[in-house]
Amino acid sequence: MNQQGNALLPVALIPAYKPEPCLIQIIRQLLASGSFAGVVVVDDGSGKAFQPLFRKAEENGAVLLRHCTNLGKGMALRTGLNHIADAWPGSVGVVTLDADGQHLAADVVEAARLLRLHPRALVMGCRTFGGEGVPLRSRVGNVFTRFVTRFLGGVRVSDTQTGLRGIPMSFIPALLRLRTTGYDFELDMLMRSKQHGMRIVEFPIETVYTPGNSTSHFHPLLDSAKIYWVFLRFNLSSLAAALMDYAVFTFCFMGGFGIEGAMAGGRLISGAFNFIVNRHFVFRADGHALRPMALYALTVVLFAAIACWGIDVLHEKAGLSVLMAKVVMESVLYAFSFVVQRDFIFAPPSEPEPFPLQEAPVLSENRTR
Repeated sequence: MNQQGNALLPVALIPAYKPEPCLIQIIRQLLASGSFAGVVVVDDGSGKAFQPLFRKAEENGAVLLRHCTNLGKGMALRTGLNHIADAWPGSVGVVTLDADGQHLAADVVEAARLLRLHPRALVMGCRTFGGEGVPLRSRVGNVFTRFVTRFLGGVRVSDTQTGLRGIPMSFIPALLRLRTTGYDFELDMLMRSKQHGMRIVEFPIETVYTPGNSTSHFHPLLDSAKIYWVFLRFNLSSLAAALMDYAVFTFCFMGGFGIEGAMAGGRLISGAFNFIVNRHFVFRADGHALRPMALYALTVVLFAAIACWGIDVLHEKAGLSVLMAKVVMESVLYAFSFVVQRDFIFAPPSEPEPFPLQEAPVLSENRTR
């Protein structure tokens, strides 16, 4: 079905697993606001007991999509995004929100407004975690994830796990290719926005928490592990290259090539491997390879020179063995090397707005970098 009415308006998407009755009120408020071309609800395998509630959602004007079993929030979002891209191809995008009533209708409408103002930016309705009533696991989890997101992913956002987001229609195909299926999908979305050079437009929202956060289906151990795996996989190539470099360095040094010769051998082999993997699988950089290759080679030479100097100092002055000094120096230089690759060598090109846009009052507006 192709729905062209209200083409410029976004579509609201609500992934729902065993939702609260307030879902019906949310649907009514969104449709009555006139800010949405439609509302799509995805039943993520909630079971027979919840079918009367979902039928009522349909009766109140929502489009209902069903999973026969629980597949995870990420899969529910992908199902909804795919349907919306097909049924509303002319829409500006999608506004996602949770089904537990934690997002107020006024904030959802504001997300829709900002998405129309910034049709090529990722809009984030961000919670403030300093107030009373915020669950401890939400506060602590956000602080840690925000730090890791900024350092490893280069994405600066004040609320990494918010479910209230405005997603441009042009961004949906990239999201449908993601393999994450649970809560980690939303973090993966931030990583992919970095790779696309997208802006992030934040605005503050009021979040309603139930006592103990009991309506949340977030499982702290399992879902947190999945979320942080998103970060870990971005660094596996660097770990593999480091092990390769250390093995070649050790072999060459024990063979009598000296520190400089061993360093050159290790960097030559591990550097070629790391460049290919980082370019195509970690940072997924597009375009010509000549410029990043030249910058990467320069970086390898510079960091190798610094490492050689540091190994000499640690060996001669601190009495460390050459192999132990190598481990210390590479550990120190790792973070700097990662940032240089992320922000300079494989940095995505800026993606400008298609036309001048009116400025909107926002909490912050950052390029993901």
